[in-house]
Amino acid sequence: MPSTLSTLCLAALSVPALAHPGHGGPGKDETGIKPIKNVQLGPRPYWLVDQMEDSPLKSKLQSCSEKQMRPSRWSIGHRGGGTLQFPEETVASIMAGTRMGAGIEECDVTFTSDRQLICRHSQCDLHTTTNILTIPELAAKCTVPFTPYNATTKKSATAKCCTSDFTLAELTETKELCAKMDSSDPKATTPEEYQGGVPGYRTTLYSGPGTCHKMLTVKEYIALVDALGLDFTPELKTPVVKMPFGSANYTQEAFAQQLIDEFKQANIDPKRVWLQSFLYDDILYWLRAEPKFGKQAVLLDESGDAPSTIAAATASLTKYAKDGVKIVAPPLHYLVSTVTDKTGRVNIVASEYAKLAKTLGLKVVGWSLERSGWLADSTNGGYYYGTIANVTAARGEGVVFELLDVLASKEVGAIGVFSDWSATVSYYANCFGLFP
Repeated sequence: MPSTLSTLCLAALSVPALAHPGHGGPGKDETGIKPIKNVQLGPRPYWLVDQMEDSPLKSKLQSCSEKQMRPSRWSIGHRGGGTLQFPEETVASIMAGTRMGAGIEECDVTFTSDRQLICRHSQCDLHTTTNILTIPELAAKCTVPFTPYNATTKKSATAKCCTSDFTLAELTETKELCAKMDSSDPKATTPEEYQGGVPGYRTTLYSGPGTCHKMLTVKEYIALVDALGLDFTPELKTPVVKMPFGSANYTQEAFAQQLIDEFKQANIDPKRVWLQSFLYDDILYWLRAEPKFGKQAVLLDESGDAPSTIAAATASLTKYAKDGVKIVAPPLHYLVSTVTDKTGRVNIVASEYAKLAKTLGLKVVGWSLERSGWLADSTNGGYYYGTIANVTAARGEGVVFELLDVLASKEVGAIGVFSDWSATVSYYANCFGLFP
């Protein structure tokens, strides 16, 4: 028997009006989908609080355990916000994230071969985020066909399937094409085996046999999030293919404008739209050509990933502010560092990057919580915890709330945090009254 959530998600996509919203106010459509008022966080945030060392922060968080929770825009659904357990960029992930209190929902925006907009985290991730390789007529069109694992050379199985390899109709109307948990099995010898490899901290519980999560077009994403009464944060993905694509007129600026036009056609108030891009030229284009949208566009910054480049990334903030950028969004670890107090305890503090952003008047958003697996294993949280790995190694899972507490502090002042499991950020936001 399908779950109530799955039934709702499928029903939502079956309503023709869903792809054609026609209003600017939140939660006022005729699709039958309404804003979720009864936020339910499930056990995870409470369990994370239990994992914390005794402290005033832990006591405060414990005091909120019976609090009636509500949505907060400080809680941003990364790839939907249910991504830890539901296939990303789908109705199911958005509904799960929204149920867990996300006040802003994301769609990563790329385009198809007929230059239509669709929600995928990468232009070329269909081979790991869908079952497209198991459908021969579609697999044959992939940029790089499936190549099985070679037991002699130990070369991993490979494939590369891009949205730009297919028309919008092929991706949304092929009945057997379904989104899945992002994964692949490097030792696969068949396309079917390649579907495996889901990390142990994730699950296939909600994407098993008998379920089929369909990909969302940007129009459908807008209609769904609008009906839920939430804000939007679409990320314009930097194309993998060479631009212009398919037509001399389909330039990078045309792609950036196309995204704006879809919101305009849906009569969405620009104040509800938080555009994102890693490509600086996209931000500058929106500031110049569409200032009502551009004034709260978010510059995604990963220019300081190497220890040798974080100083330059920090220095670049001055240029961004001078050019009119208002919001920057680096990965979590750019915003924090550590200090050791007199007792020998290592504490999380604001980084120089965060301090300079604050001085310059730049608002910051952090990404992405709940994407790292276990914090106390040999990875110590991996990429997103790189600057505080010594803390995660010492104190494990409860460090999540220590991190959020610093991000919310006056020293950093984050206006929002992306999360693969919205409940965790929503719990903190509700406990501390963060409702921007």
